[in-house]
Amino acid sequence: MNKVEEFNTYRSNMNNKILAEDNLVIKRFFNLDQHTYADGAIDAKTKEMLGLVASLVLRCDDCVKYHLQQGLALGLSTEELFEILAVGNIVGGSICIPHTRRAVEFWEALQKDQN
Repeated sequence: MNKVEEFNTYRSNMNNKILAEDNLVIKRFFNLDQHTYADGAIDAKTKEMLGLVASLVLRCDDCVKYHLQQGLALGLSTEELFEILAVGNIVGGSICIPHTRRAVEFWEALQKDQN
């Protein structure tokens, strides 16, 4: 399995297990998260860019991967990605550099998987 398949399979399996417990608060949170990134006054692509910066600063590799994948699906370019990573590194500091490395690695895997 490649990096993209591995991430998607793990995420899907674990989300299914979590949601199968039928916890109302968790289900509402998942629903809220999903709807937050829909088009509104701010378009979905921009929201994914914001989510990517926040995820980088918060050092959540799974979240970074998710926003990279969503961003690519919405037309995010490599040039835009590197500007986003620059903002995240300025806001979050040098502790974000390892997450930036992994973000670029996953971005390359996404692009390879897309072709």
